[in-house]
Amino acid sequence: MSQCRVVIHGAAGRMGRRLVVLGWEDPQVRITGAVEAPGHPRLGEDAGVVAGVGPIGVPLAAELPPECDVVIDFSVPEVTRQIVQTCAQRGTAVVVATTGLNQQDQALLQQAAQRIPVLWSPNMSLAVNLTMKLAQVAAQALKDHPQGVDVEIIERHHRFKEDAPSGTALKFGQLIARIMGQQQHRHGRHGRPGARPADEIGYHAVRVGDNPGEHTIIFGLLGETIELVVKATSRDCYARGALAAACFLQGKPAGLYGMEHVLGLGGD
Repeated sequence: MSQCRVVIHGAAGRMGRRLVVLGWEDPQVRITGAVEAPGHPRLGEDAGVVAGVGPIGVPLAAELPPECDVVIDFSVPEVTRQIVQTCAQRGTAVVVATTGLNQQDQALLQQAAQRIPVLWSPNMSLAVNLTMKLAQVAAQALKDHPQGVDVEIIERHHRFKEDAPSGTALKFGQLIARIMGQQQHRHGRHGRPGARPADEIGYHAVRVGDNPGEHTIIFGLLGETIELVVKATSRDCYARGALAAACFLQGKPAGLYGMEHVLGLGGD
């Protein structure tokens, strides 16, 4: 297959800059565009210079270029809505790596997926998506445990992260609840909430320093505990996953895809 022509949306952001660097180094990828918001102070500059890798011949622009197979979006939800609609109108595949999408945003992705290939994942990491599969295996094995199983999810991220809990933590909870049947999703505890309900998943968000992301999934039994822990040591794992997702989408039919498809793990 020929090189995948990729446009990076949000190219001057933290993740966007790493996508530029790693995409430039990837022989399967050809960066044909780097997009930022109109009025961004660095519009017109070479995206490679902005990313710190040196000139790559792709200027930072406010609009999508015509030559493009896949757009990778690492931005914010309100901007993601616009880029997904634009991609649907153009017939261009899109990888949505933006976090904090609400139900309305996700419905928009479903709608766009009727016209174009859309890959959305709250986390692009290989290790995280493998751990999601392990969490599902554990949930299936423990769902009928006679003494009951308590599920808690702890996530840690950098101080700049705006949404909490993380989209990844919520995804873990959704996958587990789909199997084990928990109806309550509690976000933190304080005061005197009383004994823990059996049909609850608890979420706890920690924001510290420059932590790129950690998730701990706890299955608590009487007398023993299982913990699944996955940690990122740099943001490059998310960028590499997004680039792999873009290459995966090249030539795919319209539909909604996830990282489980990229990794050959099957659907949810």
